[in-house]
Amino acid sequence: MSFEPINSPFRYAGGKFYARKLILQHIPMHTHYCEPFVGGGSIFFAKPKTYKNVLNDLDSELMNVYFMLRDNPEGLIDFLDGLPASKDLHRFYKNEFRPSNNLERAGRWYYLNRISYSGIMNMQNCYWGYGDKFSMRPENWPNNIRRTSQKLQGVKLSCKDFETVIDNVPDGTFLFIDPPYFNADQDKFYTCAFTKNDHIRLNNVLRRNNGRLSFLLTYDNSPEIRGLYDWATETHDKEWNYCISRTDDQKTKTDRKGERYKGRELFILNYESEATLLLMP
Repeated sequence: MSFEPINSPFRYAGGKFYARKLILQHIPMHTHYCEPFVGGGSIFFAKPKTYKNVLNDLDSELMNVYFMLRDNPEGLIDFLDGLPASKDLHRFYKNEFRPSNNLERAGRWYYLNRISYSGIMNMQNCYWGYGDKFSMRPENWPNNIRRTSQKLQGVKLSCKDFETVIDNVPDGTFLFIDPPYFNADQDKFYTCAFTKNDHIRLNNVLRRNNGRLSFLLTYDNSPEIRGLYDWATETHDKEWNYCISRTDDQKTKTDRKGERYKGRELFILNYESEATLLLMP
């Protein structure tokens, strides 16, 4: 097992970087772990690896990068070698470059993700957003890739519908579930749409597996979600501070840092969390 906490390899809209400590305080001991909506994977990378780990997402481009990070990190490093963070290259890889294989697909995605505003990878809203003061510099990408690859060794990766994943994990698995918000215009940020029916399907699959799995589900705080999960064991209102550093020049033409915001979500659990056994160092 790996106990070293590391950061996500990606910039990811809606990621749980700033909520990691709060989330980890609610996770019980477990030997099987699964994220049906892994996204940037902030919780997986912050917590210890367990005996069995499953990371899944329906975004095939994202999961292709995970596969390359796990299985071919040096190839990815070679692809990125010598590429500066520049607006011209951002434009080229976004609009002109045509990958010929999975490694080139992963290299393009990783490059754009690291230098785009908020890591948004929906190409309609994928804008230049890099600043030397606040973004990871290209010379640090190889170390980021290698430590990520080490953490991903032995991890099962998949690109399936969440319902299939949840129905087929072993009994006793703990799931951290971070779906798109219920009341959000999430199509601006993600390439895979999540409909109202998908939110209902998620509730149904968790309810029918309630007796054999444990889960921590994070959601926007809305009456609809509270109603859907009125059967859950615990529901917590959580709030945390986070900071947005504007490194794009879409508006001001300069870098600026430090606007503070509040993250507010529901943590929905199907177990009692009195004993907080997994704490972030």
